[in-house]
Amino acid sequence: MKYPLSPDVKPEFCTTGTFMRLPSSKENAKLAIVGMPFDTAASFRVGARFAPQAIRQASMTLFPYHPIHQVYPFDECNAIDIGDVPVIPHNIHRSYELIENAMVDLMKQGIIPIGLGGDHSVTLANLRAAAKIHGPVALIHFDSHTDTWDTYYEEKYWHGSPFIRAHEEGLLQPDKVFQIGIRGTLNHPGDMQASYDLGYQVITTPELYERGFESVLKQMKEVIGDTPCFLTFDIDFVDPSCAPGTGTLEVGGFNSLETLKMVRSLTGFNYIGFDLVEVLPTYDPTQITSLLAATLVHEFASLTALKIKDQEKENVLG
Repeated sequence: MKYPLSPDVKPEFCTTGTFMRLPSSKENAKLAIVGMPFDTAASFRVGARFAPQAIRQASMTLFPYHPIHQVYPFDECNAIDIGDVPVIPHNIHRSYELIENAMVDLMKQGIIPIGLGGDHSVTLANLRAAAKIHGPVALIHFDSHTDTWDTYYEEKYWHGSPFIRAHEEGLLQPDKVFQIGIRGTLNHPGDMQASYDLGYQVITTPELYERGFESVLKQMKEVIGDTPCFLTFDIDFVDPSCAPGTGTLEVGGFNSLETLKMVRSLTGFNYIGFDLVEVLPTYDPTQITSLLAATLVHEFASLTALKIKDQEKENVLG
């Protein structure tokens, strides 16, 4: 039987609890969904620990075929859903170790993970795993915040600091880090300067509107090239009118269609992992945030399927 199951095989409400009813193991898996339900590094609203299951539930309404990219991403990648990492809600460092170990185990097998957060602090664990396998990586980061603030109440590890910690640990190639969609009010004039000082490429929402995403995409492809690349997506990149279920809302963002167009255009990169973070189901009563998150996971899987098909073509051509 092919996976994921489509609604004409089994009704959507008959679920196994996995993303699009994927199996938990499968021979020759090349893609894995991984829940990372850690949220106690958040600075305001909490509840992202419940996001992995909410996103999985919302995925029941999706169909397996991607008509734009013309792939069956989960089938072609032999995708699996390995469930949630058993994080420790009151201990960020032990949770980091557990997430990193799970990601390293997958990457060692040549499996590309798509992590479901959780708050944005979990990305540091993912980048530690990626660097352990691939060395310092490139990063495509969709967000309304740079998350390069050093400390919060004198704490260095929280959801506003993963990308300054990643820089300090040498996990990233700084000139190949793109932070896209940054907007909103700041605590201080120099808050955004921290990313520039680290050598990151910061594309604010006003700049993105002015330049257009095609220009930014061209720049990213020229700079990143074939470097192993991690994509992290904070759902608050999207305007609150389309994604209200998140922790740190910022008005003036992109709608869901604009967002999907951007992500769909991100072909040709050497992806080694993805994550999607900061979905808060408690603030998402109509499930539109979870549905958008699930759809973005479908997009990430499609980008992975395209990458695998390109690699197979190169192998055939020799």
